Amino acid sequence: MQQYTNQYLKEIIHSTILATGMNIELKQDYTGVNMSYNFITHIVSFDAKRLVEAAAEFSNMIPLEIYINALTLHELGHALDRPALQASLPRTIDFFEMRNENSLNEIYNTPSLLSMIIEEHIMNIAFEETAWFNAEILNNKLQLVNIDMFEKIKNHSLSSYLNNYREDLALFKKIQDEAELLPA
Repeated sequence: MQQYTNQYLKEIIHSTILATGMNIELKQDYTGVNMSYNFITHIVSFDAKRLVEAAAEFSNMIPLEIYINALTLHELGHALDRPALQASLPRTIDFFEMRNENSLNEIYNTPSLLSMIIEEHIMNIAFEETAWFNAEILNNKLQLVNIDMFEKIKNHSLSSYLNNYREDLALFKKIQDEAELLPA
């Protein structure tokens, strides 16, 4: 894959933000997450290296610029859902505290703790689906990404959330079934 400069990637993202007319700050970071929206600071951030890697991992031949346009619209879709994200903060803090207070082994072997992980998955999936719904509205208005490519990127993005949820849900059901078999 050809080399892309950080400035070039930033220009693609910035031009997409400008096209929507939304007033959101853009910041480069080095978190290993290709793009994200921080609802507290109202900032879209991107990791240039991970963004290029993620686009290269995409199994279908989609130009990097189109991939970035779609992801930017998705992050802006989160921004449009900011009031709901802000309202979720107390529960998000509960999830964070639960993870800090318990080991992974405890979490994944205790039904009440694992049920919180399932709840968190459901909440995150709802936010992701809403962001993609909002992104689709923006894309329909701006016509930045071909609808077939948009759907492929959306489905690929959502699949990681859905796969993690399904894995944890299967484990949760297994633990519940095992608990029912134990004598009272």
